[in-house]
Amino acid sequence: MSDKTVLITGTSSGIGLATAVAAARGGWQVIATMRDTAKAGPLLAAAEEAGVGVDVRALDVTEPDSVAACLAGLDRLDALVNNAGAGHVGTLEREGLDDVRAVMEVNFFGVLNVTKAALPLLRASRGRLLTVTSVGGVVGQPFNEAYCAAKFAVEGFMESLAPVAATTGVSVSVVEPGAVASEFVRNVGLADDAVEQAGPYAPALTAYLDRTRAAFADAQPAAEVADRILGLLTAERPAFRLLTSGAARGFAGIKLKDLDGSAVQGLTAGWVSA
Repeated sequence: MSDKTVLITGTSSGIGLATAVAAARGGWQVIATMRDTAKAGPLLAAAEEAGVGVDVRALDVTEPDSVAACLAGLDRLDALVNNAGAGHVGTLEREGLDDVRAVMEVNFFGVLNVTKAALPLLRASRGRLLTVTSVGGVVGQPFNEAYCAAKFAVEGFMESLAPVAATTGVSVSVVEPGAVASEFVRNVGLADDAVEQAGPYAPALTAYLDRTRAAFADAQPAAEVADRILGLLTAERPAFRLLTSGAARGFAGIKLKDLDGSAVQGLTAGWVSA
């Protein structure tokens, strides 16, 4: 496998970091990217502990020039793992549309920027395109309107792209974790006074945050998600959708068989009841 190259975005922490190390341990040549390479310390330490090496490169997924610079000079790419993303908690009446656009730029258009640049290389190698979305790309969740909208968009895009890419030998998959023990929750940008600033939505936000803290108390380890991703990279016939845990399968399964929407609405209404 030492001649196989995978590029992974968002590797400074969490799923991306764990996947970079797991792939390198599995024999892949790993291009590990992040917006700020000054934050590569934890990745490099983890790689050293595992006895592997990774090629760390700067990549801002929202900047096409940064994407082009990162991929410049690559003569082979066998797999791309779109992992970079950012959480966001808020509701439309209490935030500006610029906030929503920023979430879409990172979580949707950022994925498209990297995918578009990588596709010629993936076609040449008959490679694999994996995108880490979320169960939030299947089930809309309270106070995650912008985030879920972006993830829904990614899911729809990749589901539509998959049969087209397959005609050129490129397999497309989406990876849907549930709650994962990582820096992701700390990076949602929620202010300390968010509840006080929520106005009429304060009771609902309080209930949502209490429920979310409980859910993440039993979160799936990032290394476990990375192992699932590595399985997709090496599977003879990779599935289009990979739910990374039993909890994720149970949660997303509610939506996937919810023909009239009542099951999801009944579930999430309880999240915001004081």
